Amino acid sequence: MWNDTDIPIAYLITFRTYGTWLHGDERGSIDRFRNVYKSPFIAPDKKWQRHNVNTLKGEPVLLKAEQRISVEKAIRETCEKRRWILEAINVRTNHVHTGVKIGTKSPDSTLNAFKANATRQMREDGCWNKTNSPWADKGSKRRLWNEHSVGLAIDYVFNGQGHELPDFD
Repeated sequence: MWNDTDIPIAYLITFRTYGTWLHGDERGSIDRFRNVYKSPFIAPDKKWQRHNVNTLKGEPVLLKAEQRISVEKAIRETCEKRRWILEAINVRTNHVHTGVKIGTKSPDSTLNAFKANATRQMREDGCWNKTNSPWADKGSKRRLWNEHSVGLAIDYVFNGQGHELPDFD
């Protein structure tokens, strides 16, 4: 069944930690010129990746267990305070996936709220003491137009990320 409005039912919002997936990476990437649905990834390019590694302003960020716990807590609290429905969350070492119903709210502001509140929570919990953000710029805000796509996104968030991560490092 299709959602017969111009407002998605939910969003699959994904954001990465700083420096962990750069253009030229063997996994491929998307840039502002190829950011169209089903467009192919940019091919791997070791020279371009090396250039991007050399331009990083700091070390790539991998989230430890206590940081992942802080991030999840912040996103859950953000959703609760704003009355958004968090359908799924999976905080990994280098990225975060959420399936969230936000109504008519902007997915851009939702992504920004998640990243800002996660950073704040990590600082409050004493597990992020740097002045810079742990997050890469931008993120993905995939629109989910029907319950079937919401179900597929939830399954992906919970079951498509590999093995469970331990709560310790």
